[in-house]
Order: sequence, then structure tokens, then C-alpha cells
Amino acid sequence: MTDTSTLTPREAFELLLAGNERFVSGTPEHPNQDAARRAETVPAQHPFAVLFGCSDSRLAAEIIFDRGLGDLFVVRTAGHVAGPEVLGSIEYGAGVLGCPLVVVLGHDACGAVAATRAAVEDGVTAAGFVRDVIERVTPSVLAARAAGLVQDGDVIAEHVRHTVDLLLDRSRVLADHVEAGRTAVVGLSYRLADGSARLVAARGLDVPVDSAP
Repeated sequence: MTDTSTLTPREAFELLLAGNERFVSGTPEHPNQDAARRAETVPAQHPFAVLFGCSDSRLAAEIIFDRGLGDLFVVRTAGHVAGPEVLGSIEYGAGVLGCPLVVVLGHDACGAVAATRAAVEDGVTAAGFVRDVIERVTPSVLAARAAGLVQDGDVIAEHVRHTVDLLLDRSRVLADHVEAGRTAVVGLSYRLADGSARLVAARGLDVPVDSAP
């Protein structure tokens, strides 16, 4: 069993992607999902990654990355919008639990991004607190428009990149961890059809970023 408490950011990233590759190929191992793991994690948790993703029901983190109990510290909101509670949760994962990796996970056909694009383009917005979600996604959609991006995949990738930058801009704790080499922040875009997660942003990791939609 891998000792996730001593992983480097690069090793944590590779471990996460290896799980996604198993999920995509239909050969999941379902690690750390038995009674022994349950007992092992009772005294303390040592997740190797903070997973900040969209709340979409098709993005169940432990399933699509083939992980188990105690592996991922998961924070999810519609459209992966980040308020103070989210920032505090991510800082807890990186600063207190010592996670060497923070992941922002977006996906194609995101309802929050689609609703925001409709609000920007047609002036059609939602009622209640859904409007707050749309307002928080709006800067990403406006940035995509300014860059001439119109395809769904391009807009989603821009929103993921914007969220990565926002986390580092707003959280001094997280930025300090990245600067010190203790933590990396990456942005992934998930494809619903084949289950793959591609890298669209990386801070603190020297890895190639996928620019395709």
C-alpha cells in the first residue's frame, strides 16, 4: 500500500491520474474501501489531495479517480465557485492535513457555466442563490469571451484556470505552500463521455498542460 503521508506534489499528482486511467479503462482496483481501511482511518486522516470540484452528480471524486476512504479531502460546489468557506476548507486540507496536491475539477456540459453564458449573452438569469453562483462564474465567462473562446471545452478550461488563479490570489496560505514547494495546485477538465480528466492548469508542477478543447 502506498504511504500517502510522504508523497511529493508530483507523486500525488501521478497517483491521482493513475486512478483516473484505471477508471477510464474499466479496470478499477477500488483501493482503501474495505473494513481494514475504515479502522485504519479512525484515529486520523492523511489524504494526499484536496479535490475541489463541481457538485455535479456525475463527478463523484473517489469513483472517477479510483480511490477510497481517507485518500481525498473533497470540497464541492456548483460550478466550483469559491467563497470563504471553500477557501478555509482548502487551506485546512493543505495547511493542517498537509495535502501536497490541490485539484480544481471542472467538466464539460457544466450547468453553472451554461447558465452563466446565458445570463451574459441573453440577460437570462436565475432566482435565489443560484444567481450568486452565476455571478461568481461570470468573470470566467467574460474572460473567455474576451479571448474569443466560444467552444464549450474552451470556456470550461478557462473557468478552471480562473479558479486556480483565484485560489492562489485569495489564499496567502495556499500561495505560500506552493512557493515553498510543499503543495501544487492543478486544474483538471473532466469529460463525461469517456471519464478522462485532462490537465489544463498547473502551479507548482513542471508538467505539460493540455491546450486542446
